[in-house]
Amino acid sequence: MKHKILKKQHISKMCFVCGENNDFGLRAEFYETDKNELVAMITPSEQHQGYPGRMHGGIAATILDEIMARAITIGKDEQLWGVTLELKTKFRKPVPLGEELKVVGRVTNEGTRSFEGTAEIILPNGETAVSAEGKYIKLNTEKIANDQFVQNEWYYSPDPGDPEEIEIP
Repeated sequence: MKHKILKKQHISKMCFVCGENNDFGLRAEFYETDKNELVAMITPSEQHQGYPGRMHGGIAATILDEIMARAITIGKDEQLWGVTLELKTKFRKPVPLGEELKVVGRVTNEGTRSFEGTAEIILPNGETAVSAEGKYIKLNTEKIANDQFVQNEWYYSPDPGDPEEIEIP
């Protein structure tokens, strides 16, 4: 199913998941879709491995946590964020290295101070490798980090190669 991209989200300099200057990170870019979901594409490398040729389970949980925490910003203030209260993962298939993977997340229940979400890592063949459920508290980025981070390290990074739509099997 094709998802139309509505907006690209902010990234930072050194975050392990999205930091464009983090040599060991995933360098994920996050796109809000018309299906009220957040999608990221990642290509894990050898530095992300657990067993040879497979992404470490902790790193799989990290990207799933990040996408659910970010999903609360869809259609809202970009300074709103989710801070993890609870994370539950289910590992179904090995996650390969060196292949582009899609990560999809969404908010499933929202209250005034907290929310819940689900997310999946999808293999190139369309199968779900890892899924997660999480509970988060809503906080403004200025309460999580300092003003210097928000002003100097949290930014939008447009790229002429950004997709207009993403196919999610």
